[in-house]
Amino acid sequence: MHSPLPEDQEPKPKIRAARWPSIARRIRVPLSFALAVFYCWLSRPTAKSIVFGALVAIPGLLIRALASGHVQKNEQLTTSGPYAYTRNPLYLGSMILAGGFAIAARSWVIVVAMSIIFIAIYLPVILSEEAFLRRNFAGFDEYASRVPRLLPRISAVGNHEVRFSWDLYRKHREYNAILGAVVMFAALASKLLLLSK
Repeated sequence: MHSPLPEDQEPKPKIRAARWPSIARRIRVPLSFALAVFYCWLSRPTAKSIVFGALVAIPGLLIRALASGHVQKNEQLTTSGPYAYTRNPLYLGSMILAGGFAIAARSWVIVVAMSIIFIAIYLPVILSEEAFLRRNFAGFDEYASRVPRLLPRISAVGNHEVRFSWDLYRKHREYNAILGAVVMFAALASKLLLLSK
């Protein structure tokens, strides 16, 4: 038998794989800003694409807003509001919002880039967050067995007594998503005016 490698030479792929979700969590915000620059550069909007994109984006913003008024991060398992339909309404809202931006930009390169970022960055974060909930909240497995991870179910499951909280909405600063969307669509409109001259 071969002798084992010294400890400092042993391959550590599992450790690296386990660390990726925490790395992804840290880089997702700066990566979003970098993608915004890339997005503005590659976009080729028309008036029609901006309008249709905005119409798709608005439900995404609403879902995120509703979710932020229910979730109490790291404090309790949230099963009310949008969480009665999907375990990850914030990410679902973000995906719909990204779809609106993609429609407005009219660029397949942007669609591919958004898809890669979701798979490489957001999916590992979702799985790591669910692992945290499973470790810390006894009712998570039962909740997860009844409520889908992302695509919502038709009928609600969960706590129907908890109401939307404006305090939570403000605490999570979800209004920044609306401001960001307004800025991005304004940037597209400005680019459209420049391209039409």
